[in-house]
Amino acid sequence: MRLRGIRRSKNVEVRRGGGRAGKAGGVGIVGLLAVLAIGYFTGIDVSPLLNGGGAVQTQQGTPVSQADDKATQFSAQVLATTEDVWTKVFREQLDRTYSPPNLVVFSGVTQSPCGGASGATGPFYCPADQKAYLDTSFFTMLSQRMGAGGDFAAAYVIAHEVAHHVQNQLGILPKVDAARRQSSKVEANALTVRLELMADCLSGIWAANVQGLMERGDLDEALNAARKIGDDHLQRQAGQVPQPHTFTHGTSEQRARWFGRGYDSGNVGQCDTFAANQL
Repeated sequence: MRLRGIRRSKNVEVRRGGGRAGKAGGVGIVGLLAVLAIGYFTGIDVSPLLNGGGAVQTQQGTPVSQADDKATQFSAQVLATTEDVWTKVFREQLDRTYSPPNLVVFSGVTQSPCGGASGATGPFYCPADQKAYLDTSFFTMLSQRMGAGGDFAAAYVIAHEVAHHVQNQLGILPKVDAARRQSSKVEANALTVRLELMADCLSGIWAANVQGLMERGDLDEALNAARKIGDDHLQRQAGQVPQPHTFTHGTSEQRARWFGRGYDSGNVGQCDTFAANQL
């Protein structure tokens, strides 16, 4: 992804020295991969699993590494591209004004109105403060543990969290949240799948609008990342038979297809997963 010369967003909040999670214990390498994957892409705090059921172990005063600084700069530039894209899309397609979210880039652990955040919770969007949260170690995890390397794959995940902010701006998040509260667990999961696939589609719209910044292979990186974080793939990685009624993000095929739908159409109206008879 060509980011040289791209401005850095001013809507980035950097939090340092919050501590690092301790070493994982009691989980095999396959189980570790599955647990970390689930944590990173569902927003579920899996740190008790990583620490054998105990509290999160931290080491205060973690020094800021060069990799952290690089990740922060990258995140700020990617966030700037989302601001430009959604400002334009809101104006041209929705006749509305876009108000961008803040991105909290942290090292180790931090707090949000939606709960504690760490490398185990993964990137997530908190509608309570309209901020997206991202641990700098995420980029290493995405490449080394998830098999979804490449800068555009990382950019796609940031764009996905921003897409949840877009949903919040459009009033979709609160409506879905209210519906989930009145639904059974299976029904709530199904609503969450549609919400996540819509965010993938909106991420595709972002990608379509930054084509001038894309390099050969970038689109493949994003599609590969979408497939790697499908519920069916994650459950197979955990040694389980995929169980659709437990899905909260959609299958690998669905995630890649809805991202592609947004990319090909560039139209917000084509991302209405709640109106789709088949996902």
